[in-house]
Amino acid sequence: MGAPQTSRAALPPLPATARVGVVGTGAMGAGIAQVAAQAGHPVFLYDQQPGAAARAVDGIRAQLARLADKGRLSPAQAEAASARLAPVDSLAGLAGAALVVEAIVENLEAKQALFRQLEALLAPDALLGTNTSSISVTAIGAALQHPGRLAGLHFFNPAPLMALVEVVSGLATDPAVAHTLFATAAAWGKTPVHARSTPGFIVNRVARPYYAEALRILQEGGADCATLDALMRDAGGFRMGPFELMDLIGHDVNFAVTRSVWSAFYHDPRFTPSLIQQELVEAGFHGRKRGRGFYDYRDGAQRPAPAVMADQPRPQPGCIVLWDASDVALALADRLHARGVAYTWGEGPAPAD
Repeated sequence: MGAPQTSRAALPPLPATARVGVVGTGAMGAGIAQVAAQAGHPVFLYDQQPGAAARAVDGIRAQLARLADKGRLSPAQAEAASARLAPVDSLAGLAGAALVVEAIVENLEAKQALFRQLEALLAPDALLGTNTSSISVTAIGAALQHPGRLAGLHFFNPAPLMALVEVVSGLATDPAVAHTLFATAAAWGKTPVHARSTPGFIVNRVARPYYAEALRILQEGGADCATLDALMRDAGGFRMGPFELMDLIGHDVNFAVTRSVWSAFYHDPRFTPSLIQQELVEAGFHGRKRGRGFYDYRDGAQRPAPAVMADQPRPQPGCIVLWDASDVALALADRLHARGVAYTWGEGPAPAD
């Protein structure tokens, strides 16, 4: 049986003049603020660390200036987006926001406490978005008097560049709220997708094996990071290998998501966190943002080269026999033809061996 929903009618995207608040001004929060400001919204940033919001605004403005220098924004666009950004020194400074997006630490209790405070400050029709990577939106919303106004609004790092946004509905999320956030993300130039509040949502659930299998091979001594990354880039067609990607995301974040998904699936061994990554977190080697992760990003550090086997003679195969005109066999036939490899179709059933 579905959860009861509020009576909010379906809404269009938030108007560009609507105020947007962002809580948490790390890489994700700053990126989300930049996206909203470029879309025309007045954006107010808050962080509990004194001075962090002001530093984030300075960083975003510098990034906008770089985009203008590269011709990706006009100088007028960069200046206008910069002018829409303002740090505030308390949550009360977000009181007039039509939408507040949370991008704080991945901790259920911390998020619940924040949204309780926001619910008391904001207008009844203001929307709440959580950028959680894997924590249950249903559980976060359970702390609210009106959980229907909360949905996941999960951006990916770096938010200004990555197109995908997961709009995540908890059991109590008003469908109209999810629709409004979906339409708003689209108006911001993103590619939104609806998701349910299941462990890891879509992307982080699908991505776990990409990290986990690479970490297991590394722990077993099968290959080093550089070699495994090169294999996935060169043979798998991925833009980044798993260790490069974990370094970019940050091991504090990536490890926390893995633990969250593992716990949510009742410690299914497929999602077991890696002791190697745990050590990196404990050492403070969080990846690019800290200068060290699986790779060393400090000035003067040399990137390790992948292990490469010497080229071996490759004998040309004889005529290959394909059986059963299935989609897979037809696709294989196309590839063989493109490479000039002779093949023929067998008659009758395929051999058992």
